[in-house]
Amino acid sequence: MKCISWNVNGLRAVQKKRFEDIFKELDADIFAVQETKLQEGQIDLNFPEYAEYWNYAEKKGYSGVAIWSKKEANTVTYGIGIEEHDHEGRVITLEFDKFYFVNCYTPNTKRDLSRLDYRENWEDDFRQYLVELNKKKPVILCGDLNVAHENIDLKNWKTNQKNAGFTPEERAKFSILLAAGFTDTFRYKYPSLEGAYSWWSYQFNARANNAGWRIDYFITSNSLDNKILDAKIYPEIFGSDHCPVGLEIDL
Repeated sequence: MKCISWNVNGLRAVQKKRFEDIFKELDADIFAVQETKLQEGQIDLNFPEYAEYWNYAEKKGYSGVAIWSKKEANTVTYGIGIEEHDHEGRVITLEFDKFYFVNCYTPNTKRDLSRLDYRENWEDDFRQYLVELNKKKPVILCGDLNVAHENIDLKNWKTNQKNAGFTPEERAKFSILLAAGFTDTFRYKYPSLEGAYSWWSYQFNARANNAGWRIDYFITSNSLDNKILDAKIYPEIFGSDHCPVGLEIDL
């Protein structure tokens, strides 16, 4: 099974940059996107082989996630069931026979760290949500998790240690998530690979210089470790400030 995740930073914008062609070329069984930045009816995409699922933010032009799946889900859940968190269209969960597939766009802490307290609450509640799912059947989580976990996961780690996405608090929460029974699939396959990033600032020629961050992930239940065939990053695919990431898994 091939899965793709991509923060498109505006689905209408990336539609003008070959999104539909890229979608078809990647030919995923499940294709998840984050930061759609639209409301229902604002885009027309024709992928007849796929069932589609959307979660929109109440605020227009903000956040939002979607999933296309070749196989229709048994059940679908939007959000994580906590009022405080479920207004921004950040999570869709699909239940299949053998696993849950969760698409997440994690809240950004913001440049001034004004949302750090909220982010920490989110992390605790979202982790508990995943842990409860994992008690029932294995979980595949994907998305823009808005954190570079280790020094190896961003180019300029020394100068970013107090910046959003690389604060000690955010990194610690990611470590706690993994310790709760989950695997960072890319590091599982490529534990020491440097220069592997999924997001680049639009400033300072960052992408051309590969001065990036790895903040887009496929995270799976530890019980699926022996099923992971490959984890991929597609830096050659443009259209957003993020590139797609992928997972190939034997399920």
